[in-house]
Amino acid sequence: MAAVYKSLTGSSTKNATTNGAPAKKNKQRVLILSSRGVTFRQRHLLNDLYALLPHSRKDAKLDTKTKLYQLNELADLYNCNNVLFFEARKGKDLYIWMSKAPNGPTVKCHMQNLHTTSELHFPGNCLRGSRPILSFDATFDSAPHLILIKELLTHVFGVPKGARKTKPFVDHVMGFTLADGKIWIRCFEIRETAVSKAESRTQPAEEMDKQIVAVGEKGETKINLVEIGPRFLLTPIVILESSFGGPVIYENKEFVSPNQIRSELRLSKAGRYNQRAEQQMERKAKKGDLGLSTGKERPNGELEDRVLFA
Repeated sequence: MAAVYKSLTGSSTKNATTNGAPAKKNKQRVLILSSRGVTFRQRHLLNDLYALLPHSRKDAKLDTKTKLYQLNELADLYNCNNVLFFEARKGKDLYIWMSKAPNGPTVKCHMQNLHTTSELHFPGNCLRGSRPILSFDATFDSAPHLILIKELLTHVFGVPKGARKTKPFVDHVMGFTLADGKIWIRCFEIRETAVSKAESRTQPAEEMDKQIVAVGEKGETKINLVEIGPRFLLTPIVILESSFGGPVIYENKEFVSPNQIRSELRLSKAGRYNQRAEQQMERKAKKGDLGLSTGKERPNGELEDRVLFA
């Protein structure tokens, strides 16, 4: 009944603008799912993001890692126009796919340094279903591929007004910072506290003016940012033109695969082992030439007691 009453009373006034044309609604829904082989930390991170994004829909794990075009059919089935797919490799590496279904584009990133909300133990907290403020670094406007990534992050993490399961509150900030070619993502609570009389007396007036947010019936209030979690960083790898396919628009030439890094570490360890083995062989050969090697019978010389007093 509430939905019927809302549609009859408020739809005509809210959907119309000053010119008489209907207002354009921001309809964004995100499908969140993962592949087989994710660890418990990666699964907890997926649950944290699902709790932070009330306009998202979580689905079961995808059985395939090669036929990713099937995600477009799943997004169409659940009426979602954004896909956030977590791809786990070898139980160690995690790749995240962000796509605009069904036409694209698609960004593939490597996720590192992930920390869930439960393991960080931060004092911050926010209301479940509230909308975040997205804060982007100014570096995102410096290159075309960064502008595209910024727009895609806005569609995925930006909760539209009036979406399902959302509450009319804005009480946390999601920060996206670009440094060293990586995107650092943090989440903070907007904590508003009242200024006590003791603080107003002890602190200088200039510092108080910087901290004061508003002066109302309850008095002066100041704002602080307290981290909530989760935190992680993304390294862009490729940008595809269509959704989970198509030609490559951008490729990060500086990205090094974690498999290659582990292979180089194994080769360096194998090189040190081979060097030690060669040194041991050379040492044994020198001892054998000098007659100092143990475990071998020495030949009987002419001046030995066994030969002279036989």
